[in-house]
Amino acid sequence: MVSTANDMGSTPLDSRDVADRVHSAAIHLLRRVRRVDEESGITAARLSALSVLVFGGPTTLGALARAEQVSAPTMSRLVTALERDGLAVRGRHADDGRAVVVTASPKGRAILLRGRERRIGALAVLLDELAPRDLEILAAASRIVEDVSARPPSARSAYAGDTAERRWSDLSDDSTGSGGTSG
Repeated sequence: MVSTANDMGSTPLDSRDVADRVHSAAIHLLRRVRRVDEESGITAARLSALSVLVFGGPTTLGALARAEQVSAPTMSRLVTALERDGLAVRGRHADDGRAVVVTASPKGRAILLRGRERRIGALAVLLDELAPRDLEILAAASRIVEDVSARPPSARSAYAGDTAERRWSDLSDDSTGSGGTSG
């Protein structure tokens, strides 16, 4: 329980209630701005994988699958489609010839960056309607959300449950697909 009073009065804020509101708002906001993604002609799954490559840099197929929380065969199919469309390139790992490294192509990078600009533009139109003070508050809140999302996962995460504590390393071998972080 946080001791700070909320905007509605002197009722103490509860971190679960705030988490619920942030979660819901983020989902609704992303749904609204991702409508412009259709202009790219690329599926959401392919755009997501391409985003990891553009902003995270070249990576192995396995690491890309883990980042996107899909199986290796699923990621292999996504990368094959990205390659077919000229958006990504597979190559051999410099240190391990057995490993495959995936890199965004210049065309893939350009398409992804144009899509990002469309999303930012759509969001900016919505934000243009805010009062200056509300825009300042939102800017401060976005910095807080960035800081929170950059923290390493704690042992008492949503994956650990309310009573059981598990080390994060225990989650990395979760074969159910429910472990890890979402972004």
